[in-house]
Amino acid sequence: MSRLTTVAVTGNLGQPSRTVALAKSISAAVAALIETEQHLVDISEVGPFLGQALQRSQLSGEAEQAIRLIEGADVLVVASPVYKGSYTGLFKHLFDFIAPDALIEKPVVLAATGGTDRHALIIEHQLRPLFSFFRAHTVPTALYAIESDFDGHRLKNSELLARVSAAARQVATLLGSRAEKANGVAVAATI
Repeated sequence: MSRLTTVAVTGNLGQPSRTVALAKSISAAVAALIETEQHLVDISEVGPFLGQALQRSQLSGEAEQAIRLIEGADVLVVASPVYKGSYTGLFKHLFDFIAPDALIEKPVVLAATGGTDRHALIIEHQLRPLFSFFRAHTVPTALYAIESDFDGHRLKNSELLARVSAAARQVATLLGSRAEKANGVAVAATI
């Protein structure tokens, strides 16, 4: 059996990034519960390969590789900084290339970073509808962090860290249910 993959997709436009730090914390929490291979698709790195493409056939090899990594993931962690009231434009442009059926029933953890708590609803008003379009399973616990939640680029807020753990448990539950369903179907097919 092949190892499961967790792909963190971050919409930050520069480095270093608290958004990347948040996404990595979430991925690590998932990996602590479920053996997963972890990958990062960072807009600050792949963005230059996306910007001029209007169709998937126009993507560079690097950008196509990022798209395939996202489509093939077992778990997604998506995080964007708030930029003018929403996720970054290149973050959305990246997901415009994802096949409409590629994320069906895939567990997704939603996260964002911002300057103040006033932007926390980006997750419910922007990210959750985007992944509802893809028919993904967004976990109930969403994660929003501001600068004071970090020590440099390390997550320090104990309440937020508890929410990270809760989101990871929800991913594990979704994956466990999916495995049980698959095993039940396999058992039923052999009877």
